[in-house]
Amino acid sequence: MMEKSKTCSFFGHRNVETTEELKQKVKQTVEYLITQCQVSTFLFGSRSNFNTLCHLVVSELKEEYPHVKRIAYTCKSETCILESERKKWKKLYSLFQNEKVPFLCVEKEIEHETKYTAGKGAYVERNYAMIDDSDYCVFYYKENYQPKPRKYSKRNLTDYQPKSGTALAFHYATKKQKDIINLSKY
Repeated sequence: MMEKSKTCSFFGHRNVETTEELKQKVKQTVEYLITQCQVSTFLFGSRSNFNTLCHLVVSELKEEYPHVKRIAYTCKSETCILESERKKWKKLYSLFQNEKVPFLCVEKEIEHETKYTAGKGAYVERNYAMIDDSDYCVFYYKENYQPKPRKYSKRNLTDYQPKSGTALAFHYATKKQKDIINLSKY
């Protein structure tokens, strides 16, 4: 009997140093998930160097494992380019920019139900939806990481310390008892 294919999502702090060593860790992890854990669908959010690195690695491995699917979960004011439309958009943007423009393409886009209603919490809600739809969650999460302090508004003189979206996602995935791989630990 054939085992049901599995799904994996990626989460990491906005600014992660993308070293060759980290790229190799991601590649080994993704290849292990594909070959040993029957993962064939990978879910991607946005706004993180780690997310971009993981997308590039999965895209490279897709050449060796063509059955792999990449799905983007988008938030308000975000879009993605479907693989089937890559040539058209690449040509158009390259003409406009007067240089070659790389794209992070996917096979499918998912707009979760709170995409237009969640306000500032849209990214958190999107991450929760990705976790709910995943069997495995690959993180680059450091407990002591703090996002940059922000202002309440442009005119406000005081800062506040925002919560780390990666920390919120990590704790949610733990609570949901997902299989978690934290690459910041290796």
